[in-house]
Amino acid sequence: MLERRNRSAEAPPHEDLVDHLVRSTPLQRGEAARVVLDVLAYFDETTEEFVRRRHRELQSHGLRNEEIFERIRHELPHRAVAPPDLSARQLRRLVYG
Repeated sequence: MLERRNRSAEAPPHEDLVDHLVRSTPLQRGEAARVVLDVLAYFDETTEEFVRRRHRELQSHGLRNEEIFERIRHELPHRAVAPPDLSARQLRRLVYG
């Protein structure tokens, strides 16, 4: 059911987590599998992808770059695998090249 990466005939990855979600929430098996895949995709996001995505999201809410980059700097350490501390200039370079 969960096919995130090409695997052999073994049980799909994180099947135990899907089982847990089905037991502990009102989610059906297919819904639980999609939630797990969504969460895994969220945490698979690279630092660059995260910065670009958050920049677009915050910009669409009318925030200015100065506010955006400050907010992103505070969010980065809370990622599953925190990247090194990035300055506003480094963040700007990730967004604009």
